[in-house]
Amino acid sequence: MPEDRAELLDVRGLTKVFGTLKACDNVDLRIGKGEIHALLGENGAGKSTLVKMLFGSLEPNGGEIRWKGKPVRIGSPNAARKLGIGMVFQHFSLFEALTAAENIALSLDDDTPINTIAAKAKALSYSYGLPLDPYSLVGDLSVGERQRIEIIRCLLQTPELIILDEPTSVLTPQEADKLFATLERLRAEGKSILYISHRLEEVKRMCDAATVMRHGRVVDHCDPRKETAASLARMMVGNEVHAVVRTPFEGMAEAPVLLEVRDLSRPPATPFSIPLRHVRLDVRGGEVIGIAGVAGNGQGELFEAISGEVLQGDPGAIRIGGADCGRLKISARRMLGAAFVPEERLGHGAAPRMTLSENLLLTRHATDARAYVGAFGVIVTGALQSAAQRIIRTMDVRKSAVDPEAASLSGGNLQKFIVGRELDRQPRVLVVNQPTWGVDAGAAARIRQALIELARAGSAVLVISQDLDELFEISDRIAVMHNGELSEPIPAAEATLERIGLLMGGAEPGHVDHSAETA
Repeated sequence: MPEDRAELLDVRGLTKVFGTLKACDNVDLRIGKGEIHALLGENGAGKSTLVKMLFGSLEPNGGEIRWKGKPVRIGSPNAARKLGIGMVFQHFSLFEALTAAENIALSLDDDTPINTIAAKAKALSYSYGLPLDPYSLVGDLSVGERQRIEIIRCLLQTPELIILDEPTSVLTPQEADKLFATLERLRAEGKSILYISHRLEEVKRMCDAATVMRHGRVVDHCDPRKETAASLARMMVGNEVHAVVRTPFEGMAEAPVLLEVRDLSRPPATPFSIPLRHVRLDVRGGEVIGIAGVAGNGQGELFEAISGEVLQGDPGAIRIGGADCGRLKISARRMLGAAFVPEERLGHGAAPRMTLSENLLLTRHATDARAYVGAFGVIVTGALQSAAQRIIRTMDVRKSAVDPEAASLSGGNLQKFIVGRELDRQPRVLVVNQPTWGVDAGAAARIRQALIELARAGSAVLVISQDLDELFEISDRIAVMHNGELSEPIPAAEATLERIGLLMGGAEPGHVDHSAETA
């Protein structure tokens, strides 16, 4: 902690044990008033466990928490909020059947009328550059829009310490810049922020101090402004993080088209959804195509159409490996050699209360029935466990049991398992939405390299991501979704951040202008 900052939070020897696993082992952490303090570490390093104890979601087994110099016991999130601690979790805690304003109201202690809450939330969201319709149903919103609700809900509680867990993971660079401006204003007002992020350049830009954890213990304290992204990553993982290598894609013109989207249009499913307008796309075997865009511009609807979650009237609207599959369901598309990784991992990519091996069976019961399902429908548990453990080893999934429930994993570790589960099949076509959301630098590099290698082995890979650095690192061509339209893919060698940013903001049209049709 910088010497000129008065102490707000002092954590001494905090320990949390789950069975034989010490998730946090004698952790010390000090945060000053008006300080932005980074908490760094690999997935499974103990960061989430630590902040859950600070927010009252978990009870520590040992150690002490001192708030403004006095020992405190934080027995619940409500007690944390009353103390002056607010948190935005990486996994959202929202009721999908309620509006944004109703979800915010549930976290407030007073009986403020819902219209007043909605007005305050809307004003606050626009002032922070995170525009929000308070009357929209959460179930109709993208992950990025749900993140905005969580941030605004926290700020409305006027906390003195704000814990932010991967706050920019679903924001565009422009939204992130506005959030950073907000954080700087909060710091100037004397508010403190505990900032968890795997984006090391933004840690260097924003944070006054950093605490680094590895395997449940604090291994370093530093001033991130005096470090490089590489040195911070090295502290986190204990060794060098290898750079992603993208070899040139030779022979694009001769490569077969394995995924085709043909003039795909789709009306909005709800009053808050985005219609798809004449989307066209070809992905060839051997290439990675990246799709950029601000959250809520039709990326989710496009993924649903390609994956088979929503069927199309025209069978030829989606083609996989040359076969019309617009009216085929997910399992049938998997039988054609396709694999899919959705944006929301917990509840969509994995059933929370089922084990990792059981989740693996859910996605392979049709494509690999002979390997995992024996006579009379009996599950071959040995083969299933062996496959799950292979994925866990390959992706370095950190866990507290041999075959834990999906919900027991940290967000980044669950993401590694879900991506690894699909890569393990070596699919001919892979469609992945936000592949490295919430994973650490080492795991992100591993996933990105694996996507490139899958493509270079002859598969067609389509990556939807809000991380432009990621798209520029792995993509052979980049397209942009805006207001339900998809631009023509731009070769990576010709793409620039400025050009992609203009497309994301709608300053340039997509491949077809259909505004006259809907005017």
